Amino acid sequence: MRIYLPATLLDLASTPPGGRLELGPRRAHAVTPALRAMFPDDEDEGLEFAAQLAAADDSLELLAAAPTAPRLRLVLTADVADSAVTVVVDPDAVPSAVELHQSVPWDAIACGHVDEPAAAPDVVAALTGDEAAVERLDEQDLLWYDASELDAIPR
Repeated sequence: MRIYLPATLLDLASTPPGGRLELGPRRAHAVTPALRAMFPDDEDEGLEFAAQLAAADDSLELLAAAPTAPRLRLVLTADVADSAVTVVVDPDAVPSAVELHQSVPWDAIACGHVDEPAAAPDVVAALTGDEAAVERLDEQDLLWYDASELDAIPR
């Protein structure tokens, strides 16, 4: 199953020297039956994009709890076994929500999506509750980085 993991750039920096990045269990997003039902006319690519955007929103929440993290949203795309996740069944949750129950190793990460550095002021404003900044972030595309390029993300 392809999942979209909300993260911060601190997650990339926390790799031990000579070690491998692992992201622990957390709320993630995927193309779920509920997401398909919400957008029945969308193809897989559009549904995957919707799940990625939901993960970007969750990344903003992670940034609120990590004051030392660079102020850019990060979403990591990974492929995991179906058994590694459980679809969240909660009327208050977004339809793409899944719970990841195990760590994701570096080699399962396909790519990353991150705000361009110029978006940092909007991220900061969004964290203070500025709804206009949240809307601007929702309209911005995240930059794509192959898994081999994640260390090169500008901070």
